[in-house]
Amino acid sequence: VDKDALDAQVKERKIQEAAEKALHEKFANEMKRNDRLLCLLEERQKNEIRDVNKALKEFYKNCQRPESRRDFDLYDPQALKKDRPARVSDDDPRCTVSGMQKFMGEDLNYKQRMKFQQEQLREWSLQQQRDWKTALADQKLADDLYDKFRVEIDRKLMEQQRKEEESKRAVCTATKDFNRIQAAELAHKKELEKSQTLKDNMDEITFLLRGDFLTENPDQAISPLDHRVLVNRWKGMNQDQLMAIRHEQKEQALENLRLKEQERRREAEWDRQRLQAARAQLLLERDRQRQNRERRRDLDYVNAELSQEQKAKNIYLKEEEYSNIPTAQFYAQFNTTTR
Repeated sequence: VDKDALDAQVKERKIQEAAEKALHEKFANEMKRNDRLLCLLEERQKNEIRDVNKALKEFYKNCQRPESRRDFDLYDPQALKKDRPARVSDDDPRCTVSGMQKFMGEDLNYKQRMKFQQEQLREWSLQQQRDWKTALADQKLADDLYDKFRVEIDRKLMEQQRKEEESKRAVCTATKDFNRIQAAELAHKKELEKSQTLKDNMDEITFLLRGDFLTENPDQAISPLDHRVLVNRWKGMNQDQLMAIRHEQKEQALENLRLKEQERRREAEWDRQRLQAARAQLLLERDRQRQNRERRRDLDYVNAELSQEQKAKNIYLKEEEYSNIPTAQFYAQFNTTTR
C-alpha cells in the first residue's frame, strides 16, 4: 500500500472540505445580510404607507369634510330629524306622481284594509271549503245514483235473461210435447190401421174359408137359370192360370213389402229431421248463451273502466284540486318587506 499517496489524498480531501465549508459560510453570511436589508426595506415601506394614509386622513379631515359633499344628504345621520313627514294624509298635495311618495297598497288605513282583506280571504276560503264539501256531496250522490243505475241495469239484464231462459225452456217443452203427441198419434194411427187391417184380413179369411169358393162346392159354379157355368165360381182352372194367380200374388206381396219399406224410410226420415231440428235448437241455444256471456263480459269491462275513471277523478279532486287550503302562513306572507 502506498501510504504517502493515501496521506496526500486525505490531506486533499480535508482541504476540499474546508474550502466547501468556507464557501457555505460565505453564502450563509450573504443570505443573512440580504435578509437584514429586506427587513429594513419592508419597515421603510410600512412607514411610508403609514405616512401616506396619515396625510390622506389629514387631507380628508381638513379639505373634504362630509358636510361639504354633494351627496351628504343621502347618508346624513341627522336626516330623519331634519326631514319632514312624507305625507300627513292620503290626499296630501305633496304626494305627486313624480314624487313617488305614495303607491298602491301604502295608504294610511293599511291596517284596516289588511284586516278587511284577511276577512275577505277567510270568507273566500270558507266559501271554497263549502263549495268543496258541496261538490263532494254531489259527487257522492252522483256515485250512489250511478251505482243504483248499474244495479238496476244488472237486475233488468238478469230478469231479461231469466225470461229468455224461461221462454226457451217453454219452447223446448212445447216442442217436446208436440213431438211426443205427434209420435203418440202416429203410433195410435198405426195401431188402428194395423187392427183394422188385421180385422179385415180375418173377416176376409173367414169369409173365404166359409165361402163356396174354398169349400169347393160344385153347385156354386152352376147358374140357377140356364145351368151355365159361372165364371166367377168356376174352379176348373189350368196350371198356367194357377201360376198367373200365384205370380200376381207374389207381385202383390212384393208391392206390400215395397210400401212397407217406403213407410219405414219415411219414418226414418221423420226421425232424422226431428234429430236435426233438436240439434239445431241446441246449437242455437248454445250460441245465444255464448252471446249473452260476451255481452255480460263487455258490460263488466265497461263498468270496471268507468269505476276506475271515477276513482281516479275522486283521488285527483281530493289530492290535487281541493288540497290547497289556506293556512296562517299564507296570510303572513303579505307586506313583510319595506320599500
